[in-house]
Amino acid sequence: MTQKNKPKPLFEQTIVKRAIGDAFRKLSPRQQLKNPVMAVVAIGAILSTLTVIYRLVGGQFTDLGFNVQITLWLWFTIIFANFAEAMAEGRGKAQADTLRKTRTTTFARRLVNSHEEKIAATDLKRDDLVVCETNDIIPGDGEVIEGIASVDEPAITGESAPVIRESGGDRSAVTGGTRVISDRIVIRISSDVGDTFLDRMIAMVEGAKRQKTPNEIALTILLIGLTIVFLLVVLTLPAFVFYSDPNSLNIITIPILVSLLVCLIPTTIGGLLSAIGISGMDRLIRHNVLATSGRAVEAAGDIDVLLLDKTGTITLGNRMASAFVPAPNVQPERLADAAQLASLADETTEGRSIVVLAKEKFKLRGREVAELDAQFIPFTAQTRMSGVDFPSKGGRAARSIRKGATDAILNYVDGLGGVFPQAVKQAVDEIARDGGTPLVVAEGNQVLGVVQLKDIVKGGIRERFAELRQMGIRTVMITGNNPLTAAAIAAEAGVDDFIAQATPETKLKRIREEQSKGHLIAMIGDGTNDAPALAQADVGVAMNTGTQAAREAGNMVDLDSNPTKLIEVVEVGKQLLMTRGALTTFSIASDVAKYFAILPALFGTLYATSGQAGPLAALNIMGLASPQSAILSSVIFNALIIVFLIPLALRGVAYRPLGASAILQRNLLVYGFGGLIVPFIGIKILDMVLVALRLS
Repeated sequence: MTQKNKPKPLFEQTIVKRAIGDAFRKLSPRQQLKNPVMAVVAIGAILSTLTVIYRLVGGQFTDLGFNVQITLWLWFTIIFANFAEAMAEGRGKAQADTLRKTRTTTFARRLVNSHEEKIAATDLKRDDLVVCETNDIIPGDGEVIEGIASVDEPAITGESAPVIRESGGDRSAVTGGTRVISDRIVIRISSDVGDTFLDRMIAMVEGAKRQKTPNEIALTILLIGLTIVFLLVVLTLPAFVFYSDPNSLNIITIPILVSLLVCLIPTTIGGLLSAIGISGMDRLIRHNVLATSGRAVEAAGDIDVLLLDKTGTITLGNRMASAFVPAPNVQPERLADAAQLASLADETTEGRSIVVLAKEKFKLRGREVAELDAQFIPFTAQTRMSGVDFPSKGGRAARSIRKGATDAILNYVDGLGGVFPQAVKQAVDEIARDGGTPLVVAEGNQVLGVVQLKDIVKGGIRERFAELRQMGIRTVMITGNNPLTAAAIAAEAGVDDFIAQATPETKLKRIREEQSKGHLIAMIGDGTNDAPALAQADVGVAMNTGTQAAREAGNMVDLDSNPTKLIEVVEVGKQLLMTRGALTTFSIASDVAKYFAILPALFGTLYATSGQAGPLAALNIMGLASPQSAILSSVIFNALIIVFLIPLALRGVAYRPLGASAILQRNLLVYGFGGLIVPFIGIKILDMVLVALRLS
């Protein structure tokens, strides 16, 4: 994981060596039965082997060399398919080995009745409380419930820069095996031994828990159906040959029938199907995104609605206070003072910028929080406002200041019997139309004015949304801003739709509405209030910096906590589906050439008159030298093409932001036409080589 920007070479020596060994270990019947198509090839190889042994024992040496070659290449076909899967798994195992090295035997300082006791980390249970201080290794996955600390997470994220973890926010989740480099925190353990984030991460990158996805299952059923059809054809072939010409029955031997069957069934895609799925997850991991299932990766390729949070995803996220717009009969200094007081305990970028702006414009210095004897009201997704309450003291009247979204302050003031000035509404509309964010400030039931916040749309984001639109994906921006602000930013960013003044309930409702219309939804989130929507979405990407609830609700975790990563996730999912479709098209198309090679070889003499070739010999359009050469060339090509396609299966086809119809047309043109042409060339070359080497 530490080399996410420098992935290992495709055929790294250590990975290849391990894959070769695994390819032979996968010859076990249990492993072969997991792939029905290759299981049929394995059964055919066994029958061909038994036939060769029977002839050797019986002293029948006619065509022995030919049958031995067929048998060997049948086994090579299985080994090459196993090698493709082992190569895909090997890249994940290499990452898993790196992760295992990060594990150390650690001890935990468990809190019991406010007293610490030192125990082994493996003895921790869910809901235990542990204390971690500077240089302590966090003993298990959990959530910070007290304190704030700087945590080093390079083993997980690959980034050397430390991150902040604190209680009570959306950056409270910590991962076992990471190290505290400053301060003190109390953690509530959230996982049992053997089920930590690192354990699940290792299992996923190894492919140990990879389950077939719906599309993969559907394709497997199709391949099984084709295999059964051709199996019936091959099994009934001797009867038809005997009926047509009893003297030709001696040419239909078991090795030849197996060769025909193996060349007819879709062995190419059958041998590469598992590798395609595993490598798709591997490519996602190289983007530092951990999928909890292959189903999530595949669903990412099928989504057609993408929900993105505005702040930090579409915009830079650093909204800064730029102006104070007072209400009628309110002095700007009073508005600035109230806004600053309400922001003293606000550690967000917006809160700090308000304090700085009030100081710069009106020389209002920040005051000590402890000296104010005030109760600060934190922001919540439900109230969508924050503030501060001052108790009455020394004859001074109690004060209550709030700042927040326009509609939230309107309801707050209205509930206290106040009036929302029309001039303030106009100021809010003007700020919103300019793409800014209005933050209304009120003291008691009196509206004092508006603080203007500015956010900047990220460069290039409009072009990325245009690419998604070409892929048939509709983008929806989620924001807590009012509709006017949301509309201005949506227009600038180029999204297709937006949800303004969003709450957890509105997000969940929108996802369900879209799904009821048959759409597949992807969403990104990091907070506990995002958990319901993440769980409901078809692809829910949780930030690694987020809460434990969010990480458990989503089916992907972005280790970098970069909200824009969702676009890469979609691209990886699309590439997975494109690769599977391309190789399926190539596999089915390539079978055509094998028909023109093997069928004339088998039946070129059928219905022949004395001294002449039969009518089916006209199908030998490649001009293959002999029936034996034709059959052997087809079997060898069928095995070697799996090896040649391994790089494509592992890397994936080149990604292009195209719609489904455009991708289908491209597959038919490139891989369909290529699948028709390449085998004709390959089989003819192999035929010439076999003749030159006198192997047929």
